[in-house]
Amino acid sequence: MCRWIAYSGETIPLSHYVTEPRHSLVSQSIKALESTAATNGDGFGLGWYGEHVEPGLYREIRPAWSDENLRYLCHHLRSHLFFAHVRAATGTPVVRPNCHPFACGRWMFMHNGFVGCWMQIRRRIECLIPDAVYPSRLGTTDSEALFLAIVGNGIEIDPVAATSRVLASVVEMIADADDRQSLRFTAAMSDGETLYAFRYAFNDSANTLYYKDSIKGIVVVSEPLDGDAAMWRVVPENHVLIARKSAAPQIVELDITRPNRIPVVA
Repeated sequence: MCRWIAYSGETIPLSHYVTEPRHSLVSQSIKALESTAATNGDGFGLGWYGEHVEPGLYREIRPAWSDENLRYLCHHLRSHLFFAHVRAATGTPVVRPNCHPFACGRWMFMHNGFVGCWMQIRRRIECLIPDAVYPSRLGTTDSEALFLAIVGNGIEIDPVAATSRVLASVVEMIADADDRQSLRFTAAMSDGETLYAFRYAFNDSANTLYYKDSIKGIVVVSEPLDGDAAMWRVVPENHVLIARKSAAPQIVELDITRPNRIPVVA
């Protein structure tokens, strides 16, 4: 599965977490330690907030380790809130619109996970995206569809509640299509002010998610950047981490109604 990092805090160069650590995101693109896919070479992306309300994006279909521009960009780009993502595709094409992060207005999103029965329920999920938001659908991934469904279902009012509603709907769709299929949703989302990091799964174990908090800021990662998990805190399954400016991070349990059925065990 994919690997990602999200940072919020003092303005720093992106290189501080993307390229410099011993087990940086670029290193994880070559050899991830806590992923079902050891190599994440199906493209990568950066997203950051600066002087504009909308985030900046740089996405590329080459592996992160082979893009000579990445080191220079990360060294010179500085931000108080940024995302970085290396992709391991799960069935959709390796094209730039399918690389994370995704953006819609001031919101930015990236995902590590899987939607079971995607081809069977894709149209139903896309129907969760309102007409006003659908023009932002540029790629074909399940990740982007989930993001835009969340954007269109109350993200400005309550991002956590909007996400929970969409996930509950998708869980119901998966269960209707095939009780043996699963949903894994480990995702980061931000409006440039607050960082939300979700860890959730249905019919499966959730993908890993860690964080480290200091007076300078918080970094949330798929796996530790120094290879030492003991120095990092785990985001519990079925919870969301909320990091607001000048406030301690909160860990909140997700309220997602699951189908009233017993999954079939293979």
